[in-house]
Amino acid sequence: MSVKGRTAIITGSNSGIGLGIAEEMARAGANVVLNSFTDSDEDHALARRIAEETGVQVRYIKADMSKPEECRALIEQAGACDILVNNAGIQHVAPIDEFPQDKWDAIIAINMNSAFHTTAAALPLMRKAGWGRIVNIASAHGLRASPYKAAYVTAKHGVVGMTKTVGLETAKEPITCNAVCPGYVLTPLVEAQIPDTARQYGISEDAAIEQVILAKQPSKDFVTVEQLAGTVLYLCSDAAAQVTGTTISVDGGWSAQ
Repeated sequence: MSVKGRTAIITGSNSGIGLGIAEEMARAGANVVLNSFTDSDEDHALARRIAEETGVQVRYIKADMSKPEECRALIEQAGACDILVNNAGIQHVAPIDEFPQDKWDAIIAINMNSAFHTTAAALPLMRKAGWGRIVNIASAHGLRASPYKAAYVTAKHGVVGMTKTVGLETAKEPITCNAVCPGYVLTPLVEAQIPDTARQYGISEDAAIEQVILAKQPSKDFVTVEQLAGTVLYLCSDAAAQVTGTTISVDGGWSAQ
């Protein structure tokens, strides 16, 4: 693997998928920058724990991914960025004619716009270092749509499109840009969707998992954080040097349908 001694910045990484990716990067020898919009003792303690367990440098930097200036400041404050994983994301479920405007704006800002701002700030550092990997955590919803998730589906489709553009713009450089498109992963974000989905369809939470959430996932099993982290690590490896501007689905067969 090519990550030893590299600096990896993972947005939205104090829990869930982002934390799993950060821990995998650290175990593989990368120095890690954790991020979220909070700035608690627990956030910094998390960085210390990972550093102690893996022997690499780990820092926590507060930055609100809904604010363009903070997205760019995250990269600048880190001082180096060999690997950028755009993972920060939020969700809201509602019919489009009832979708709150503030929720739409927040989802587009955090799930899509933040990846533009961090990438724009990181590319000069990668070019200076002569190497770079950008991995955008998109979604099966970046390739397929579902009802009641207009903002999320729109944002993730946008991330996939931007991934292709950045891949083309950096194609002649030792820099790659790819998107990972997970199916459903049992994270706090997905767990929070279960009651909303149940209410939306007027069914129990167990039925919502089986009939709605995993209905399109042929494996009928949640993707694990470890599986996603391993996929990201592969995209940062020498084996993936010619993999760029594309998507990798980790969705139990969802997008094969």
